[in-house]
Amino acid sequence: MLLRRLLFSFYLTPRLYLLLGVSVLFFLLRFFFEWMGDFPWIFFGVLMVALAADYFFLVILNRVPVMQRRLPERFSNGDDNDVAITLQNNYPFSIKAEVIDELPVQFQQRNFSLHAPMRAGEEKVIHYKLRPVERGAYYFGKLRVYVRSLMGLLERKFTGEEDAMVPVYPSFLQMRKYELIAQAAQIVQSGNKRIRKIGHSMEFEQIKEYVQGDDVRTLNWKATARKGSLMVNSYTDEKSQQVYCVIDKGRLMKMPFNDITLLDYAINASLVLCNVALNKQDKFGLITFDNKAGTVLIADRKPVQLEKVLQQLYNQQTAFLESDFELLYTRTRALVKQRSLLILFTNFESLSGLHRQMHYLKRLAKYHLLLVVFFENTELTAKAEENAEDLEELYIKTIAGKYVHEKQLIVKELQNAGILSILSPPEKVTVNAINKYIEIKTRQAI
Repeated sequence: MLLRRLLFSFYLTPRLYLLLGVSVLFFLLRFFFEWMGDFPWIFFGVLMVALAADYFFLVILNRVPVMQRRLPERFSNGDDNDVAITLQNNYPFSIKAEVIDELPVQFQQRNFSLHAPMRAGEEKVIHYKLRPVERGAYYFGKLRVYVRSLMGLLERKFTGEEDAMVPVYPSFLQMRKYELIAQAAQIVQSGNKRIRKIGHSMEFEQIKEYVQGDDVRTLNWKATARKGSLMVNSYTDEKSQQVYCVIDKGRLMKMPFNDITLLDYAINASLVLCNVALNKQDKFGLITFDNKAGTVLIADRKPVQLEKVLQQLYNQQTAFLESDFELLYTRTRALVKQRSLLILFTNFESLSGLHRQMHYLKRLAKYHLLLVVFFENTELTAKAEENAEDLEELYIKTIAGKYVHEKQLIVKELQNAGILSILSPPEKVTVNAINKYIEIKTRQAI
């Protein structure tokens, strides 16, 4: 260990190589210009003395800097996450520190480094941002610091933090951001307004004594027998509806935009919708599917429901086969007994793809309020709007325009079938879904 510390923990810097090259040049010039005398030897001697002083300061003094990496408990997918490195200079002189943090392989960065000049005894906190684009476990390597003194002829390596793992969850930062939208909409909805109510509410509130004017159909005979006087069940207006986010994990949801797949856009939007729905006293549930059965989380409005949804969405992966909408229909009919709002995140690239699933969508819409959210291909839209300068570009523009128009026809087909729909660019799907949910909630359409 001592030999390693004395010999193998330091490295020669480019400045030393440059000065050694200058020294060699002086020795060469000495052969042609005798008037230089002993100057090359003096220069080389001074350089060696400076090198020995650098070695003494960095290695013999052995003032190990304090270094610590501070990571959040979890990363938010698709957002900038802050990482902090605390560094303290324990040397009695100023240093130049280069910090190399071994980032997880998912970022594919092999030349990542941070530079920090520091005075004697100074403590500095270095911040940098990381933006993950896929969920999962991200493993950090070691934290290494290379220290140079003011002369900068040698640098010494110090190894700090051991390996660390940070899980990347669906975008909970977006969830906090869009929570303000729900609160604002709640304020707008407050006050007196006329509401058309259908049917008789059966949400139980309490048992109370009968007074004139109470509905005799709500008499509770067991409570009446125990109490010795007429008792009735009291019901309140039903405020809590069931909202389910249904996420398609089929092959079409693997398509990436801005390095994030459509599945991750749908997952991020679902997490935000969960938070908004719970804030509005609705019950929130989750269903995922592909060519086989996926996750089912029964709708609830308990405070732990948000954490349950977050944990369920963490491990969802895209399948590479076409999704089975018949399986979705049968499972939904079996598990969701009460009429609910189903927000289906899927993708249709052609009318024929929609027609293959339209029968099952109509059946779902018969028993529930169905909202289909699918994605606009922004790259095709941009191609369709470009000016064509030659025949090939005109051909590409025409084909792109055809597919863009077909997306609009899909919206019309769903409207004709009485199914609500949203055609949204991937980056705007969250806010568009929230606005539609608030609109449905305001109209009490569920």
